[in-house]
Amino acid sequence: MNFAQVFSEGTSLLLEGIKLTVGIALFSILIGFFIGLFACLMGISNVKILKFISGAYVWVIRGTPMIVQAFIVYFGVPQVVQVFISGFRFTPFVAGVITLSLNAGAYMSEIFRGGIQAVNKGQIEAARSLGMSQSKALIKVVLPQAFRIAIPSLVNQFIITIKDTSILSVIGLAEIVNKAKTYVGATYQFFATYIYVAAFYLVIISVLMIFSKMLEKRLNNNGRKSKSH
Repeated sequence: MNFAQVFSEGTSLLLEGIKLTVGIALFSILIGFFIGLFACLMGISNVKILKFISGAYVWVIRGTPMIVQAFIVYFGVPQVVQVFISGFRFTPFVAGVITLSLNAGAYMSEIFRGGIQAVNKGQIEAARSLGMSQSKALIKVVLPQAFRIAIPSLVNQFIITIKDTSILSVIGLAEIVNKAKTYVGATYQFFATYIYVAAFYLVIISVLMIFSKMLEKRLNNNGRKSKSH
C-alpha cells in the first residue's frame, strides 16, 4: 500500500484516463440530449407508431444492464454488419459513445417528459387561444420552461454518465479504470491505486454536485421572483 509510489508513478497515467472519462461523458451527454429530446417528443406525439418506438427504446435501455448494451454495440453489431461489410468494427471509443449516448438519451427522455408535464397546462391553452399552433406553443412556451425545470436532473444525469464510463473498461476503452488496471497489473498496488481512482471521481462528482445545487438554488430564486411579479 505505497500511496507515495502510486502518486508519483501513476498520476500521469490516471490523468490521461480521467481526461478521456470526462471527454467521452461530455460528448455522450450532448448526443444523448438530442436523442432524449427526440424520443420525448415522439413519446408525447399523437402518432401511435412514434409513441411505440419511443416507449420501446426507453423500455429496452432502462430494462437492460449497460454492460450488456456495451457488449452488444462493441461485439454484436459489428458481427451483424460484417455479413454485408467485411472487416467492419467499432473502436472502443465509438462503441463507448454509442452506448453512453443511447443510455443517457433514454433517461433524459423521461427527464424531459417530466419537465413538460410540470408546465402548467393553462399556459398551453393561453398560447393556443392567441393563435399559436400546438407545435409552436410547444417550442416557444412549453420547452423553454421544461428545460429550466429539467436542468438539475440533467446535471445529475451527467454525473451518472461520468460514473458509467467505468463500465466501458470491459470493452477496452482507455478511461481511468482501464488505466488503473494497467498500472495495477505492473505494480500490484491494488489498494492505493483504486483509492486514488476513487479520489479522482470524488473530486469531479463533488464539483458537479456543488454546481447542481447552486444552479437549482438560483433557478428556485428566479422562479420565486417571477411569481412575485
